[in-house]
Amino acid sequence: MSTLILASSSPYRKMLLQRLDIEFSCYSPNIDESPHALESPAALAERLAAEKALAGAEKFPGAIAIGSDQVAELNGEILGKPGNHYQAQQQLQAQSGQTVQFHSGLALAQQLPDGSLKQVKLVDTTQVCFRQLEHSQIDRYLQREQPYDCAGSFKAEGLGISLFSAVTSQDPSSLIGLPLISLCTALKGFGVETL
Repeated sequence: MSTLILASSSPYRKMLLQRLDIEFSCYSPNIDESPHALESPAALAERLAAEKALAGAEKFPGAIAIGSDQVAELNGEILGKPGNHYQAQQQLQAQSGQTVQFHSGLALAQQLPDGSLKQVKLVDTTQVCFRQLEHSQIDRYLQREQPYDCAGSFKAEGLGISLFSAVTSQDPSSLIGLPLISLCTALKGFGVETL
């Protein structure tokens, strides 16, 4: 079986991939995550996932590199990782009572012995409807989970689920950062069975 490389430094993606009970190594590619002019949030998620997978495939020829990236979109605008308490407060206040799209890009790449590249890429989108949130609720939530490294300022796998009124998704793992259902299908195309 080919070596699997998770081209990500995200502890959340590592945790998700571990659920599949397959061996893999992690590699942190250093890519510029700035959006291009007129690039849609979904296109940005797909491009960044592909660039990460490509970087992993180039670094480890023959290995199957998995790249993923998530971009949050509110009314056509990209929501980045807040980085601090104040920015997270602003994000959650903006999302209160709104529907936010979370585009999770997934890409697999493998450099074949003849030097050619085998690659697949896709985007899985999850819609999250936020409850009407009071300032005090936002503040209490942020103090408890401090999700400052998460796009959208929440951890869906934790208390962040209490911020939502509804979630529409084909893949519940996608919102956390790695669409495992799509990944299992893609891995099969590379000759890797998860069961």
